[in-house]
Amino acid sequence: MSRNLTSPRARWRATDTMSAYDRLPPDLRAWLAGAALPWSAASVLRLWHRALRDTGCPQAARDRLAAAEQKTLAREAARVWGSAYPKAQPLANRR
Repeated sequence: MSRNLTSPRARWRATDTMSAYDRLPPDLRAWLAGAALPWSAASVLRLWHRALRDTGCPQAARDRLAAAEQKTLAREAARVWGSAYPKAQPLANRR
């Protein structure tokens, strides 16, 4: 019976997701609040740091995140609905 007390699902969620979100930089949290995909705090922070390192500009980093999100949405739409599904239109620049 003791084997039922430990769930494999409980092991992968060892971090507190809300506190990880709260620790994100304000610019990134603002972008993430309007994101279409359910980004994890760890993955979006990794992309954010890479974009800031490459561009040096928070606005350019947000634009790069939006482009990555649009690319993922277009890829997922083709996978889910087929290649004949219209491509996702770019969202207006997020500020």
